[in-house]
Amino acid sequence: MKRLGYGQVEPNHLSAQRTGQIYAQLPAASTIKVLENGEFVKYDYENGEVNKTGDGEWMLVFNEVKLYDGYRETYKDFALKGDEIYPRVFKTNVGDIYTTNMVEKASTLPETTLTDLEVGDDMGISDNGYLTKDANSDIQFKVVKVYTLADGQAAVKVQRIA
Repeated sequence: MKRLGYGQVEPNHLSAQRTGQIYAQLPAASTIKVLENGEFVKYDYENGEVNKTGDGEWMLVFNEVKLYDGYRETYKDFALKGDEIYPRVFKTNVGDIYTTNMVEKASTLPETTLTDLEVGDDMGISDNGYLTKDANSDIQFKVVKVYTLADGQAAVKVQRIA
């Protein structure tokens, strides 16, 4: 799989949209300069920041996409960048389903080589906040379809199973 641009999320069934388990009050840690949709972060309320090292459950980054030129920009062109980022994060629950190209990466932008995945692969969340095969995390997903996003890029549809 290859990805061009930033991570994308297509929310097939994310329960947070109905339950209100959406958080957006804390800034990202000063060490985080870019947050892509589909990354996972921890909502570390104790330390007053979103990070990848604190206590708590991993939360899915799903920011509101702000594209100002619909003729030349697409979802792959969007990420939050800067020194003061306030991300919107969703709590995922068992049964949630979404499509993404934000899986373990092996290179950097603009073209990113991703882990090859197959239907039935189990995935967890790595220490850097990416979905990856064989990660030892409390939250587990299963690849239910090898798919594409709206712009035709390779992606996987995943379902949270634990």
